[in-house]
Amino acid sequence: MVTQRSSAQRTVTRAPSDAANAAQRWLLFVHQLPSKPSNIRVRVWRRLQHIGALVIKQAVYVLPDSSEAREDFEWLKAEIESVGGQASILSAEHIDGADDDVVVEEFRRARQEDYAVLAREAEAGLTRARTAGRSGRRHRAKGRPVQALRRRLAAIERIDFFASAGRDRVVALLDQMVLRRSPSRETTTRDTGTGATAAYRSRLWVTRPRPGVDRMASAWLIRRFIDAEARFAFAKDREKAPKDSLPFDMFGVEFGHRGRNCTFETLCEAFGIADQAVVRVAAIVHDLDLKDGRFGATEAETIGALIDGLRLAHADDHELLDRGMGLFESLYRTFAQAEKQLRPRQVARPQSTRKRRSR
Repeated sequence: MVTQRSSAQRTVTRAPSDAANAAQRWLLFVHQLPSKPSNIRVRVWRRLQHIGALVIKQAVYVLPDSSEAREDFEWLKAEIESVGGQASILSAEHIDGADDDVVVEEFRRARQEDYAVLAREAEAGLTRARTAGRSGRRHRAKGRPVQALRRRLAAIERIDFFASAGRDRVVALLDQMVLRRSPSRETTTRDTGTGATAAYRSRLWVTRPRPGVDRMASAWLIRRFIDAEARFAFAKDREKAPKDSLPFDMFGVEFGHRGRNCTFETLCEAFGIADQAVVRVAAIVHDLDLKDGRFGATEAETIGALIDGLRLAHADDHELLDRGMGLFESLYRTFAQAEKQLRPRQVARPQSTRKRRSR
């Protein structure tokens, strides 16, 4: 059986390289869906929305040509074909009947609407906080917390291909919300991911053999923040995974590549892990796994070389995964220590005159 990764590699190999085709600006996705399963149409539509694709006519979608866009379309193509549908990915310099500038403006308009929706939610949160403050009541945030809004902002930014207006206003509103919120134990627990439900504890997590950067880092994240008693096993695809296991970094599973996210980023979003040291690790994992240089992580090359060495040194997958998890634990501790040193130190309050006299 050919794995999904191999399928994607074959398709990309047939396509000319990005460097040789700088003029090819667009990727077109043309598909035809079967009548069953009944939910396939909604699933495909949601996926296209998640990756930021723009519809130009019925069943024809477009993205700016990039390596991550190709991978997104390849995963969707494989999913459609797995249920008996048809899909094609085409590269084009121009789109018939549409000026490039018009298409770019359509992308910008779509993201501006996304930013506007997020801004309205942030404004509503601020209004509630101000009203509670004037009445003298302690405000308890309702709806999504600030960190959830930030994650949604990050998701919009990932598909904002042409720097659309509206982002700065959302950032300013979220900063204001942070200033008005008082940290609580409940919020901290949710934001660091330690509040994961019992359904994800003491489970068997299954991924593909010969783990690489995304699988190593994801396994570390699972055991560090989600399931401290997690056990790990390997299977070629989700169909071969044990019945009650939780598959990750496989095609067509909940915890896998999603939109422009690698599996590590998907897990962070799913479990609300907003630890700043984890964010730095995520940038490295993303750049190494997707090879798009999105975050420009300076440590990526070194970490990639270390992982290559681990794969050469360890033939046993379980030992390889353990060593990789140890590598990411060390990396996380370094980043966490650096974050502590960057935090502003609290200034001790001077003792009151009355207390000094009482002595």
